[in-house]
Parts: sequence; C-alpha cells; structure tokens
Amino acid sequence: MRILIMGGTRFIGVYLTQLLVEQGHEVVLFNRGNRPAPSLPEVGQITGDRTDATQLKEKLSQEKFDVIFDNNGRELTDTQPLAEIFQERVKHFVYMSSAGVYLKSDQLPHVEGDTVDPKSRHRGKHETEAYLTQLGLPFTSIRPTYIYGPRNYNELESWFFDRIVRDRPIPIPGNGLHITQLGHVKDLAKAMTQVMDNEQAVGQIYNVSGDRFVTFDGLARASAVAAGKSPDAVKIVHYDPKKFDFGKRKAFPMRVQHFFASVNKAITELSWQPEYDLISGLQDSLENDYLASERDKADVDFSVDEEILQAL
Repeated sequence: MRILIMGGTRFIGVYLTQLLVEQGHEVVLFNRGNRPAPSLPEVGQITGDRTDATQLKEKLSQEKFDVIFDNNGRELTDTQPLAEIFQERVKHFVYMSSAGVYLKSDQLPHVEGDTVDPKSRHRGKHETEAYLTQLGLPFTSIRPTYIYGPRNYNELESWFFDRIVRDRPIPIPGNGLHITQLGHVKDLAKAMTQVMDNEQAVGQIYNVSGDRFVTFDGLARASAVAAGKSPDAVKIVHYDPKKFDFGKRKAFPMRVQHFFASVNKAITELSWQPEYDLISGLQDSLENDYLASERDKADVDFSVDEEILQAL
C-alpha cells in the first residue's frame, strides 16, 4: 500500500515508518523538512506546512494514498483541510489522539466510551474525532497515555534518569501513590500498523499503552532497577505542590492525578499485545537513548528540586 504519514521524522513517526517499510509498504512523509527523514529507500518526502490549507491542497491534491496516519494534528484546524482533500479518496485515516481527552472519573481505568473533558488541553483532539465521524471518513483514533522510549523528546523517563544516575533525591508530588501508565513507542507503532486492513477498526477508538499500571513511587523505583540500582536505594521525597509557586517551571513531568486506561479493546480487536513491560522498556530507553546520547554527563538544572528540598 502507499501510505502518507503527517510528520514522520520524530519519535512515533520514525518507528511507524520503519515498521511499515519492513512490511513492504511505500511510505511518504509530509513535513516541513526541518529534520532528516529516515534514510530508507522506500520512503519519500513532501515538504510543506500543514497549517497552510492552500499549500496543503497544492502539495497533496494530486497524490493518491491508501492509508493516512495523522500523527501531529493537535487542533481540528490542523486536520480538517487534510481530511477534506482525501474525504472519498483514502481507504483508512488513522488519527493520533490522546487519553488526555478523558474527564476525571471516580471509576478507572478509562475505557473508550468514557466522557471526555470539554476543558481538557487536548479537547482539539476530541473535536477532531467528532469531525471525522461526522464527515464519514473511514477513520480510527488512537488514544495513548504517556509514551516513552528512545527518541522521546518529552521530559518523562529522562527526568527520572537525570536524578537516578546522579544519586539525587527524587521529589514526587503528593504521597507518591497516584497511579499512572506508560506505553512504549514501539508497541504504539505496532498497534497503529495493525489497525490497517482491519475493517473492525473503522470508526473505532482504541486506548493504546502498557498493559499494567504503576504509582509515581513505583515508576521511580522501576527507573532505578532499569539503571542497575537497587530500588531500595532510591531516596524519594514527597511534597505538597500547592505550597509552591513554580511559575512556568515544571517540577514534575506527569499530571498529578490518577491517569490510566484499559487497553483490552486494542488487545482483543487488533490482535495486539505490548512487547515491553515497564522495566524492559525503561532499559531500552536508558541504553539506546539516554546513555547513548551521553545525557548522563550533561549539565542539568536542578534548581526547582533544590527549592523543594530546601523548603522541606
């Protein structure tokens, strides 16, 4: 099949591109060309700005694709022009949404039919899902929780590694018992490929992440184990974030709430199963990204940590 990936040069798109090429597909990336595309012979690239609807039409209206993966649309205005171009010309449109659209609930884990939060910072994702449904496009939406793994440009596992490799205390907000969930990027990409040619997946939403949950404290200890250290050696410090004014500085890389979703639907309907458990996934990220890039030797700003530790 001929497949278009919006983005494709960062994190999720890189893994997705590699998997699709391995499966024998022709892949074309659409992006601004600011980063090198994966150097694979089956990968083409169209350079353009997706936020410019006129430019998008000029660049893509004559192109033919069987499947489109929209990995970087955040707002409805990002995806609407693309969807209109290919409304009746694509077999499958796969949209990268987020489990962040769910409204906080007393009942967890989140499942795909749960109420969404109209005030969420990810509301543009849900608005896009609703629009694609209304448009009648054969689409599938993917809702990951926290994504981690090599090439992660978000401060997530690296935030924990920064402190663990330097034997620093790990300041965790609250009592450390908030439950969350991480999914490895390779597992996410695999689920995305298994959506294609699956008629059951058309018009569906799938939570995709790891199949187990973890507390904040547990994540700190798991990161230590991945780094070859004893989980008991980790010094965890709890604090009340409401007693601090960090301004725009980020003291902790995750939302301070229970945040996890059931992946049973994806496992059942996509014949998919996560390959990585939390420890092996963190080891992969540590060895093939964090240490490989020598971030363990870089200067890190721990001023927010020090402010917390001094106050305690």
